[in-house]
Amino acid sequence: MATSPISFKPKQTTKRLLSSLPDRARDVIVHRYGLGKETKRMTLDAIGKLYGITRERVRQIEAYALSMVRKSEEYKQEKAAFAEIETLLHSLGGIVVEDDFLGHVSKDPSLQNHVFFLLVVGEPFRKFKEDDEFRHRWHVNEDLAKKVEGALRKLYGTLNNQDLLPESEMIGKFLTHLEDVSERYKNQEIVKRWLSISKAIGKNPLGDWGVAQSPNVKTKGMRDYAFLVIRKHGSPIHFREVAKQITTMFNKKAHVATTHNELIKDPRFVLVGRGLYALAEWGYAPGVVRDVIRTVLEKNGALSKEEVIDKVMKERYVKENTIIVNLQNPKYFRRDKDGKYLPSGEKVKVAA
Repeated sequence: MATSPISFKPKQTTKRLLSSLPDRARDVIVHRYGLGKETKRMTLDAIGKLYGITRERVRQIEAYALSMVRKSEEYKQEKAAFAEIETLLHSLGGIVVEDDFLGHVSKDPSLQNHVFFLLVVGEPFRKFKEDDEFRHRWHVNEDLAKKVEGALRKLYGTLNNQDLLPESEMIGKFLTHLEDVSERYKNQEIVKRWLSISKAIGKNPLGDWGVAQSPNVKTKGMRDYAFLVIRKHGSPIHFREVAKQITTMFNKKAHVATTHNELIKDPRFVLVGRGLYALAEWGYAPGVVRDVIRTVLEKNGALSKEEVIDKVMKERYVKENTIIVNLQNPKYFRRDKDGKYLPSGEKVKVAA
């Protein structure tokens, strides 16, 4: 059984805090925060229907109840419990995603509800609600929270959809944007929690970080899984092995033929040999061998047979004879007066 990071019992603490409230106010809080047998937190509307009152009246009762709890003697007597939560928040980075904090305290939804209520009623704690950029998060130092969020915005601004960084590199990149923050917070676990605050930055199933909505992070199908497999492999790989690795790494059934068809359709992949695929981002030229030869000649000018073979072999895993056969097709290539090869139709540059 996992050891709890807090020493007090949240359920007993909330019971004592609510003991001074009138019955209806206490019942509203219990329903609103899921503090009873039913752990689902009820909406203002649902509670209103339960009591035959408006949602606005429920909101007023809730606000009254929270205010009364904060003013009560019971609240003062629970000072140690609130201090322990504050210490825990600091130890996790000072600003923490709500679900991460509650999950760190306990995996029990009922216990999480009680801790959430203590966060709400506790005066040191402040919540930033979820918005377009960030998730629900709690903090105990607004200045620190603003600095972390500012650094996350700057980090996102440096990324494009193609970027995919190892975790250590993303952490280092983030820290370059973080200014005037205590060194005690600058450890790997805390920085990872800070990164998770952002909705714009995310981590893929293999642990690499990038733009959350990019296909490299938010994998949607076989092509995206194939991209991550080949990228992790680091060199050209046969499509059969790609299918096998998708099944192994992502627990997704990948049929060989389907995988091959997806690789053919996507410009992120380049066929570099018999069934061998590489990533276009590695610099491999697209097209069949003939296209690669033309690209090489257009880039370098007239080349000897040996030079063409050498350069094409760096782009494609093919036999030398395949390259030679393509070079001998006069429809696409011709030789100049020095016996070097040029694309057909290209004029030979004559030295002055």
